[in-house]
Amino acid sequence: MNYRNIGKTDLNVSELSFGTWAIGGDWGSNDDSESLRALDYAMDEGVNFFDTADVYGGGHSEELLAKATKGKGSDIIIATKFCRAGDIHDPATYSQESVTAYCEASLQRLERETIDLYQIHCPPIEILRDGRVFEVLDKLKAQGKIRHYGVSVETVEEGLLCLENPNVSSLQVIFNLFRQKPLEELFPKASEQGVGILARVPLASGLLTGKFKKDAEFEEADHRNFNRDGQAFNVGETFAGLEFNKGVDLSNELKWIAEGRGNMAQASLKWILEHDAISSVIPGFKNVRQVEDNLNALYAKAYSAEELERLSEFYKEEVAGAIRGPY
Repeated sequence: MNYRNIGKTDLNVSELSFGTWAIGGDWGSNDDSESLRALDYAMDEGVNFFDTADVYGGGHSEELLAKATKGKGSDIIIATKFCRAGDIHDPATYSQESVTAYCEASLQRLERETIDLYQIHCPPIEILRDGRVFEVLDKLKAQGKIRHYGVSVETVEEGLLCLENPNVSSLQVIFNLFRQKPLEELFPKASEQGVGILARVPLASGLLTGKFKKDAEFEEADHRNFNRDGQAFNVGETFAGLEFNKGVDLSNELKWIAEGRGNMAQASLKWILEHDAISSVIPGFKNVRQVEDNLNALYAKAYSAEELERLSEFYKEEVAGAIRGPY
């Protein structure tokens, strides 16, 4: 396992880590015992960083992390998020009182005294423009409740706005072979300012595994069913903003990347890992097999300059115009 710092922070994290949305909820049925086995397996393989949120299963993923990391103390770095348990458009959601309550509830579920990285969870851009939430987070940091803070954003514009605040340590962005826009301006500026990048939705909700057919069906409680076209939250969070059938067609065009790289999922993760701006890529998982498969991306063959150019042109010519919603 290789480790990278999250920007200028002292958080040295495994370059391939894991997000816990899937084991918390909104990805269909779960088996907590299998989730815990998968977390243990990941840690045994050197993974020392996990990303979660207070709304993943109503706090359930935080509770699972508490069980899995019990006794491991500072060896395991945890990032969590807040704001979406309230009205994300109401400024009161970002008040000192509200954020402190969210933070203390997460600390209780995580069974920790300090949150390593506390992130605003995809807030509206008007909240970021207002900026008072950053003053709230500065106070929580001064109180020792959090070590560092960052923002999970939906768009490049939001990310650039966050970079105007000197105390933002990280940005969590949707970044994958179907979502390459952050490469143009956001990543260079973040690197210049020492702000870490966490790459979420790295497999485009499974499209970049190459396993889906157009007749695929998802469980009722799976966001790939109820948010397929952005009915519940930002359309970009599901299938990277692509209409599902279009996404299947595009993923089929990318199957060549798997040659010499195990499979398409590993090849997709490897492409992300080859970008220096990335602090960590955080795919989801529901079982040991998925953790093991994702970790094999670390050993996949590097891309040639010609292949990278081919993938860049593919995005510009065939993908960018098909993405729905602001990004």
